[in-house]
Amino acid sequence: MSHLILYSKPGCHLCEGLQEKLATLREFTLEVRDITRCEEWWQAYQYEIPLLYLVIGEQVIPVPRFSPRASAEQIRQRLQQLAGGSKSEAAD
Repeated sequence: MSHLILYSKPGCHLCEGLQEKLATLREFTLEVRDITRCEEWWQAYQYEIPLLYLVIGEQVIPVPRFSPRASAEQIRQRLQQLAGGSKSEAAD
């Protein structure tokens, strides 16, 4: 099972929408990191949220931003592509 890290903040509608969709994806675990709770995260991501990373083993892969209109199924498919691609790269 792959792990997702979502950098977010309270009141961010884009973050909340993405989080709701990600929460429906059972093949991924989801960790939400509130950037207002860590100065380092705030400085790094305040203009970038929602920011998503896919973690597979030791690899941390930045995920390109999804359209707010993307469905949960479209997000699932793209994440599975990224996860599959990184696994095959690791095997090379």
